[in-house]
Amino acid sequence: MSNIKQSLSFWCFDNRGVSTPDLLAAAAKIGYAAVELIPEKHWAVAHDNGLVIASHGGHASISSGLNDSSQHGRIRDEIRRNLDLAVRHDVKNLIIFSGERIPGQSDDEGAKVSAEGIAPVAADAEKAGVTLVIELLNSKVDHKGYLCDRTPWAASFIAQVGSPRVKALYDIYHMQIMEGDIIRTIRDYHQIFGHYHTAGNPGRRDLDTDQELYYPPIIRAIAETNYDGYVGHEFIPKADPIAALAAAYKLCDVG
Repeated sequence: MSNIKQSLSFWCFDNRGVSTPDLLAAAAKIGYAAVELIPEKHWAVAHDNGLVIASHGGHASISSGLNDSSQHGRIRDEIRRNLDLAVRHDVKNLIIFSGERIPGQSDDEGAKVSAEGIAPVAADAEKAGVTLVIELLNSKVDHKGYLCDRTPWAASFIAQVGSPRVKALYDIYHMQIMEGDIIRTIRDYHQIFGHYHTAGNPGRRDLDTDQELYYPPIIRAIAETNYDGYVGHEFIPKADPIAALAAAYKLCDVG
């Protein structure tokens, strides 16, 4: 078993009293291998610090996504543009979204329409060597009405697409809210997971003792599946962002 490669979601730690160059330099010094969801204008600074871009948005938006066939043309165009960008800058994953539930559309039909929407660009992703990861989000607290809110739904969508470059982003915070049973889910569904996100629940805060998830065994469970991607910390730090990043890295450095 090897150590998990850790990344930070830039938006969570940005504008919290530390400049972008100092934040990225500190993250690299701590041991982070990657940064994600960071504006393109900062990619050069990330690369200068030896940080890979682990993920970037594939298309807009969370609410208007793949289950709406009227959006398919727009989404495919946006994904293709971002695939070109990803190839040039060695971006590992592009995040895609199901969209919110549509009145009159069953969840099964939503999966079918979503698969039909992404299938034409799956081959482009395979050629580019970039993974399209559909993000699992909670529809209970943060993203009311979001369709891809359960792991079995994501598995059905991915099976219908049938591409090794279309997988799921398993967000542990979101799925703790919707499903719980995190470690069993990782063991049962790890084949479909292309990326992971963390945060404490409730509150999406630090990975500390004030929340209900204990991350060391979760990270070990991920490592036991021989996962070779990145685990991205996507929590809002309570205080100093660099101290929070250091604590999260140490807690999850259990491989």
